Amino acid sequence: MIGVPMPNPRDTISSNLERQLEHFFGTGKTVQEIASGVSGESSLSGASGHSERLRTERNKLAPMLKALAATGITSSAAATQTRIRQKRIELIAKENGFRFAATK
Repeated sequence: MIGVPMPNPRDTISSNLERQLEHFFGTGKTVQEIASGVSGESSLSGASGHSERLRTERNKLAPMLKALAATGITSSAAATQTRIRQKRIELIAKENGFRFAATK
């Protein structure tokens, strides 16, 4: 309405919060303490559909690369031979528990 002073928004929010707290504790509820570092929130950095699909593709290459590693070649030689990036080859080896020969 025109000419009527508006209530302070901060006071309105504060009084609303106080009412809600009184209602919460008045119904017998209590505050739950959550230990430091524990959260119910999950981050979005977990496995997504895209990363799962990439892992599946790497798993298809693993038997071939494991056979190459068994011959005693290095990861760089395997990368040259298969035309797959060396970092990807090393990741596949790490994920599947085999190693290439060390460089001299």
